[in-house]
Amino acid sequence: MPSFQKPQPLKAALKLGLYGPAGSGKTFTALLIAEGLAQHTGKRVAYIDTEFGTAFYGQTVPQRKVHPDRFDFDVLHTKSITEVLAALKQLDLARHGILVVDSISHLWDACRNAYTGRQTKSGSIPMHAWTAIKRPYKELMHFLLASPIHVLICGRQGIDYGEDEGTGELKSLGFRMRAEGETAYEPDVLLRLESHRPAKNKPTIPVAHVEKDRSGILAGQTIAWPNFDNIAKPLISLLGTNHATAPTEDEVGRQDAEALARQETEKVARSAELAAQYAACFGLADGVADLEWMARELTPAVKSELEGRDLAHVRKAYAVRLGQLKAEANGMHGNQDVAAGTPNP
Repeated sequence: MPSFQKPQPLKAALKLGLYGPAGSGKTFTALLIAEGLAQHTGKRVAYIDTEFGTAFYGQTVPQRKVHPDRFDFDVLHTKSITEVLAALKQLDLARHGILVVDSISHLWDACRNAYTGRQTKSGSIPMHAWTAIKRPYKELMHFLLASPIHVLICGRQGIDYGEDEGTGELKSLGFRMRAEGETAYEPDVLLRLESHRPAKNKPTIPVAHVEKDRSGILAGQTIAWPNFDNIAKPLISLLGTNHATAPTEDEVGRQDAEALARQETEKVARSAELAAQYAACFGLADGVADLEWMARELTPAVKSELEGRDLAHVRKAYAVRLGQLKAEANGMHGNQDVAAGTPNP
């Protein structure tokens, strides 16, 4: 039986999302954070690269003013959602402790592009098709969130539109991660990156706006040069040793369906049992007054526990016994019509 208990540190790994426009430093920032996590865990970085964005970061570049040495990671180049899922199922968690997905936007596009069914007259995907389209994406997100490894989810920046309350016209409400609508809500920390030029004739630097932080440590901050030390390191001390594995939505759905089916079966059985008990009691009534006293116990609360057919059975048992008792009282044994017009319980 589920019960409430004191909260426990059931996260052993960070789940971090970062998004921004082209040139905002998503790949570089993800590599900096992942490198620090790799040093902290003693494990390797697995990097899903959908656009060859890591091509130069795997090399030593002396002219690169920040981090000229090559980053050390294992990379998979693909935009295929099925290839990503297949690779993740084979991932050695004893060897790889950090996973970077760059970018989740392309993998969401892959799910949509895989749809080959009929479209609406306006050329859009019909509503009934979205469940199948989202299935592999949900499988991917479940792995990213449930696995006991640190995960960085990079995404491209999109514009969030909404209806203007005054004019009813569409207007820009701000920025969002360009991916399936719930994606940005899933990570523990969400960063929006942008490039910033601190002064004239100075090079631009990446700046992270912390849009979400479940720990509260980084919430609302704007951080220049986001990296392991100022993003991930402050949160590591809050992690536990065990990572809770949440069931998938499909698993929860099956669990709830089975539970509801059991409850319905138990309700039907309880209803039949109650009906049998009341019918038996009515049959034992010694007189009309005794029968009416029994019927008063059939309160609205009790009636609500009875299925329609069982309530009808109880009412019929009451009417039959009432007719028998009145017939006996009037010396007309066996005349069941005497009960006609008498209200049922």
